[in-house]
Amino acid sequence: MLKKFVLAAAMVFASMTMSFAEVGEDGLHKQPWLRLTFKDLREDLAAANEEGKRMVILFEQRGCIYCSRLHENVFSDGEVRKFIEDNYFVVQMNLFGDEEVTDFDGEVQTEKNIARRWGVVFTPTFLFLPEEVEDGKTAGTASVQTMPGSFGKWTTLNMLRWVKQKGYEGDEHFQKFHAREFLKQKAASE
Repeated sequence: MLKKFVLAAAMVFASMTMSFAEVGEDGLHKQPWLRLTFKDLREDLAAANEEGKRMVILFEQRGCIYCSRLHENVFSDGEVRKFIEDNYFVVQMNLFGDEEVTDFDGEVQTEKNIARRWGVVFTPTFLFLPEEVEDGKTAGTASVQTMPGSFGKWTTLNMLRWVKQKGYEGDEHFQKFHAREFLKQKAASE
């Protein structure tokens, strides 16, 4: 009896720890698909394009409960994780970080100053970049879509899909796309 209890407890503990992302020394959650780069955005965008992926910048901060929720409840989902791995080049930035970032216009600033420059005030915040950025633009002005906040699986996954499909270039607002897709997803799960 005790042996079964210990085995069951170990299985529950293992499943709980696997659903939580590791937290690095900087206090930010780490995922295997997050790119460790020199944060030269021109180089990062070129690398994303070489891989046939869309670049996205993800701002987080130490102790952010919404970031934890995103990693634990959304990024831990296999469907979301696979979609990101297959389609996105994700560069993580710390809202209050001191690492240097080279913006598309050549300006070099710390993560915390670049966040201010781009108007990022909330974590998590996703900045989705186009495949090409015009000379003189910053990531903040070039982004095709911004998603501030931690949403559930379907909102996050549908935003990732909408950007991948370049829905921002069409007439259908994301909310309409999401509502339509969510009804399909709900029907498929019933």
